[in-house]
Amino acid sequence: MPLLLGGHINRAVGPAAAVLKVFDVHGLEKSLLSDPKNDLPGYLSVLKRLEEALRFLGDNCGLAIQWLEDIVEYLEDNTVADARFLTNLKKSLKSLRELQSDDQKARLDGGLLDAALDKLEGEFRRLLSEHSVPLPMSSPSSLGQQAVIAPSPLPVTVIQKLQAILGRLIVNNRLERCISIYVEVRGSNVRASLQALDLDYLEISIAEFNDVQSIEGYIAQWGKHLEFAVKHLFEAEYKLCNDVFERIGLDVWMGCFSSIAAQAACIEIQNLTRDLIKRVIDGASEIFWELLVQVELQRQIPPPPDGGVPRLVSFITDYCNKLLGDDYKPILTQVLIIHRSWKHERFQERLLVTEVLNVIKAIELNVETWTKAYEDTILSNLFAMNNHYHLYKHLKGTKLGDLLGDSWLREHEQYKDYYATIFLRDSWGKLPSHLSREGLILFSGGRATARDLVKKRLKTFNEAFDEMYRKQSNWVMPERDLREKTCQLIVQAVVPVYRSYMQNYGPLVEQDGSSSK
Repeated sequence: MPLLLGGHINRAVGPAAAVLKVFDVHGLEKSLLSDPKNDLPGYLSVLKRLEEALRFLGDNCGLAIQWLEDIVEYLEDNTVADARFLTNLKKSLKSLRELQSDDQKARLDGGLLDAALDKLEGEFRRLLSEHSVPLPMSSPSSLGQQAVIAPSPLPVTVIQKLQAILGRLIVNNRLERCISIYVEVRGSNVRASLQALDLDYLEISIAEFNDVQSIEGYIAQWGKHLEFAVKHLFEAEYKLCNDVFERIGLDVWMGCFSSIAAQAACIEIQNLTRDLIKRVIDGASEIFWELLVQVELQRQIPPPPDGGVPRLVSFITDYCNKLLGDDYKPILTQVLIIHRSWKHERFQERLLVTEVLNVIKAIELNVETWTKAYEDTILSNLFAMNNHYHLYKHLKGTKLGDLLGDSWLREHEQYKDYYATIFLRDSWGKLPSHLSREGLILFSGGRATARDLVKKRLKTFNEAFDEMYRKQSNWVMPERDLREKTCQLIVQAVVPVYRSYMQNYGPLVEQDGSSSK
């Protein structure tokens, strides 16, 4: 009996002795309770040994319990030990079974593992904190010129240490605590960077601005600050999240970055920005689709009294031309796509071109309507000449002009020439008719009568000239080249006839007292 009992005991004590031999907690305790920053690789190595020892302990503890249970059963069956001893032994076995459960295994090492992990978390925080410095804003000139995103805010060696610490903490189910520390430290750093920008001007109410110009400086400043925040601050933070957590997965590091952005007062900014974007897109789309309606409504307004180019014509042609340019067309197209998508409608790029062409057709119809609205036909011709030339000159060689085509441009150039001819014929072209030679060559009534006839015709000419000048001095020709060419044609139509007339008949009136007139 004693020999048989001894065999059972030996089989139970063997695994237990092996566990005690491998799991020498006291040998690791000094290293694990030291500061990890002194020798992080060594600290992580010792911690890994502790983890391996705990796993070994867990595995062999089960085997030891199984053999000890056999001993208890044997002692009970053979009444070798007293009842009190067996009761205490059973209590011990129960405690061992509880220690085997996942939530109790930490007690196997006396809390050493948790203490070591806490120190690693502290080192994780220290590395982040000591290397997290608010990002200074670049000078306005260099800010706009920097095309390359700023490098990672942390040195590579620090990132490698953070990743090594993460590896051990993740194995021990402490990823969420690491993320919490990371978001806390880096989020605080981002807020400090934003606070250094001095954004108090954003609190200025609209009522405090005297005019539009007074707000331009703040708008420019906001543009620089926004570029700094997005292109440099948040882009760098985005990159750092990827660098530190890239081995864990996309969801983790993207979640980290989202939390940091949300902590930088970004929720309010996001809401305001989202509302601003919606207003901009709705407003831009409404303005674009209402453009044709507004042009048509302007048709009822009287034409300019000076015969010049209406502000609507110059503005709309310039505006539509810019909309089709490389700087604006992609943006407007994107705006219209987004606006249509909100209405669950599809946008086709041809709609943009078609709408612009409809607006230009409406402008042509406006010009035609305004041309007919003048009571003075000469002023009407001047207006038509000015506006057809404006459409030709300012759209030729442009995106809009290319879209309208060469035939459209030539047509307006021809209209300009047509109305210019009529304008000269019906105004300045009529002046030479007042200097008729009729009755002067074959006149037989004497010198005095001829002189009176010449004086009368010169007086009529001068009065017509003065009236023409008085009326047209309030009219305009905005285009310099058209104005100079028209002046040349007027001179060619009037001056040679007047000079010839005066050379032939001037002597008749030179001796007269009123000749100076």
